[in-house]
Amino acid sequence: LNVQRTPGALVTGIAQPIIFVLILAFVFGGALGGADYRQFLIGGILAQTLTFNSSFTAVYLAKDLQSGLIDRLRTLPMSRVGVILGRTSSDLVPSVISIAVILTCGLAIGGRGDSGPLEVLAAFALLLRFAVATSWIGATIALTAKSVEVAQSLGLLWLFPVCFISGAFVSADMLPGPLRAFAEWNPVTAVASAVRELFGNAAPSGFTAAGGWPAENAVLYAFLCSVAIIAIFAPIAVWQYRRISRR
Repeated sequence: LNVQRTPGALVTGIAQPIIFVLILAFVFGGALGGADYRQFLIGGILAQTLTFNSSFTAVYLAKDLQSGLIDRLRTLPMSRVGVILGRTSSDLVPSVISIAVILTCGLAIGGRGDSGPLEVLAAFALLLRFAVATSWIGATIALTAKSVEVAQSLGLLWLFPVCFISGAFVSADMLPGPLRAFAEWNPVTAVASAVRELFGNAAPSGFTAAGGWPAENAVLYAFLCSVAIIAIFAPIAVWQYRRISRR
């Protein structure tokens, strides 16, 4: 429904990953491994884009709160969890579109996988679970913010360090000191590494392979990260919603 009312959001969801793929693949890719880097890049773009899509949840839920839509829903005999769950579930639509766009771009620039259909399906399932998890972060931000403008600012503020201090675009082992430790355990790194593993995309020659338990168990760690994010932020979002409902 929000996509129909604000098609500009859909354009953003499509244009943003295309721009990132083209810039990173052709502007920086030549210095980082050429064609091999373009295959390595796709997993990182998928993880980064789904993390950024959480800002849609933050902004649109904040708009629903400000417009009075949530007040009307509170008068209905329905679960309060259902209101937020409906919001986070509906935001899977732009995430699915983003995944399709990124994979199409990846194929267009020469990206190929070396895995079977079961591994590909597992990668899709992992990505969608991560999209739901990050949407709960966006919902928590929206229910905490005082206005749409604050929700928009907070919804973007945390994204850049989390997405770029990670192994999404380079190996986590290539980062210095404390940044490397943060990147190794970063959920964005876990999702990017898990997708690469499931798609069969190897790191470019010259890239130092990341070590440690998260890198060696990327698929399991990515799954656990999504579960942990939902377990932490879903109760907080529900509590915030109930607090607002008592006003």
